[in-house]
Amino acid sequence: MEIMENYLDINRKLWNAKVDSHLKSDFYFVDEFLKGRTSLNSIELDLLGDIKDKKILHLQCHFGQDSISLSRLGAKVTGIDLSDKSIEAAKDLAKKCGTDTEFIVSDVYDLPNVLHDKFDIVYTTYGTIGWLPDLQKWAEVISKFLKPGGKLIFVEFHPVVWMYDNDFTFVQYSYFNDQQIIETNDGTYADRTADLANEEVSWNHSLSEVLTSLLDENLQLQSFQEYNWSPYPCFRHMEEIEKGKYQIPQFGNKIPLVYSLVAEKK
Repeated sequence: MEIMENYLDINRKLWNAKVDSHLKSDFYFVDEFLKGRTSLNSIELDLLGDIKDKKILHLQCHFGQDSISLSRLGAKVTGIDLSDKSIEAAKDLAKKCGTDTEFIVSDVYDLPNVLHDKFDIVYTTYGTIGWLPDLQKWAEVISKFLKPGGKLIFVEFHPVVWMYDNDFTFVQYSYFNDQQIIETNDGTYADRTADLANEEVSWNHSLSEVLTSLLDENLQLQSFQEYNWSPYPCFRHMEEIEKGKYQIPQFGNKIPLVYSLVAEKK
C-alpha cells in the first residue's frame, strides 16, 4: 500500500486549523472544564480504575483535556500530539487548571526519538488510529513505552462506522486497510458551521488488524468490549437515546459504534 509522503504535514495543518474552533465549541465545554468537569467518559473510567501515582502516556492528546483529567485523578501524565498548536493550547489549559501535566509535540512514530521513559499505562481514545497508516509500528511504539506488566487502555470508534458515507446512506469505504482515504470536509465534528475546509489523509483499520498488531508485540488481551452507542454526537444526524449516549437513528442498536480493549505487556 503506497503511503502519501507528506500525510503528516497535511494532517498537522488540518489539526492546527481545528484548534481555535474546538476551544470555542460546546463539544469541548472548556469553561466547564476549567471549573473541574472531567472529559473522561464512563467507558474509559471503568477501564482505568484507580490511577493515583500511575505514569500515563497519552497518545494523540489533541489539546489535552483527557491528559489533564487523568492528572486530576492523581496520575503523572505525558500527552503527545503532532499538532504544535494543539500542544500550545494544552500547555495553556494545564496551567489554567493548575496541573503538572507534561506535553510534547511529536507524531506517534517519531516518539521514541524524543521521549525516553517507561509508563504504567499507554492511553489513547476516540478517533486516533485512523490517522496512522501502519498499526504494527503503532503497536511497537506502545510496547516500547510500557513497563513490563503495563497496560494499553484503548477506546476507539468501531471500524464499521468508517465504512459509510457521511450521511450513513451507503457503504463507501472498505472495512479493511486497503488504501489511504484523501478527503476535504467542511467544518469539523465539534462545529459543523466552522469556516474550515482542509485536506485530510486517513486509513481504515479492521479489528483483526488492531488485535494482531498488539499480539505481535507481546501485548496480551485482557478485555474487549463493543458498544452500540457513542459518548459523543460526533457523526451527522446522531440522536441522544439517554444522557451521554448517542446512536445513528437508521441503525439504532443494531451496529457497534465504539469498542474498547485493555492489553497487558508480558
